[in-house]
Amino acid sequence: MSLLSIENVSKSYRTHKAVDNVSIHVEPQTIFGLLGPNGAGKTTLIRMITNILYQDTGNIILRGIKDVDRNMFIGYMPEERGLYKKMKVGEQLLYLAKLKNLSHKKAKAQIDYWFEKFDITDWWNKKVEELSKGMQQKIQFIATVVHDPKLIILDEPFSGLDPINVNLIKDQIFELKEKGATILFSTHRMEQVEEICEQIALINQGKVILQGDVAGLKQRFKPNHFRVNYSGDLPTLREEHYTVLEQQANELLLHLNSGYPANEMLLSLMEQGLQVSSFNEVLPSLNEIFISQVQAA
Repeated sequence: MSLLSIENVSKSYRTHKAVDNVSIHVEPQTIFGLLGPNGAGKTTLIRMITNILYQDTGNIILRGIKDVDRNMFIGYMPEERGLYKKMKVGEQLLYLAKLKNLSHKKAKAQIDYWFEKFDITDWWNKKVEELSKGMQQKIQFIATVVHDPKLIILDEPFSGLDPINVNLIKDQIFELKEKGATILFSTHRMEQVEEICEQIALINQGKVILQGDVAGLKQRFKPNHFRVNYSGDLPTLREEHYTVLEQQANELLLHLNSGYPANEMLLSLMEQGLQVSSFNEVLPSLNEIFISQVQAA
């Protein structure tokens, strides 16, 4: 059973349809990427999942239950960060944890755990406004996961972070997933999703235009291109079942005709005297897949 099911959900603002008959199923203990350009409808969809907005039509089902207060089961890190800048970090996290029904003792223990993990044990009495943007991101992340939610929703979680802190948050995402959490990761940065997501849905103009597992989609939309690195001289090749698309210093980009095995093309190249040092299939990026699907729509 899916942890989160979004079934034929739509949401309009006057004449603008922000979400148009969207259906998505997120399996338990997966990292699911919700992708699309700015304005695609991702944030509106997330706000409906978190009960901030209500859908016009359709159902949102969490853990098999349709009508439920989902907030206790969800940790939500919005793109527009929502910390109280004049409030001390420790007091703020205690307050937010108690809103999620944690006792004072449990909340303090959870906050101490995350402070130790992020090596920020001396931040308790700092005000949020005294922290850099990257430091504030860490506090926002702790506020999102402090109550050990079953579903963690991260909207552009790496915005404004330096590479070290990006890797730090990535490591925590993987660790939370291994401990049983399901992560819904929303971004327009598709190269980030390729590193961490197992399943994705591509959204454009409020509609899901593509969804599935990352590896499967790459195979589905692969262009049948192969990159060949070679040493020595380039012999005159008989392009019977393939075409040379590009030639650079000791490197070829080939297109293999449909239905012709790649290993037979490699054997043919070697029989013609090409000294092959590497032979790799070129798979499309998610960004390339998205662009091709938007243009085809």
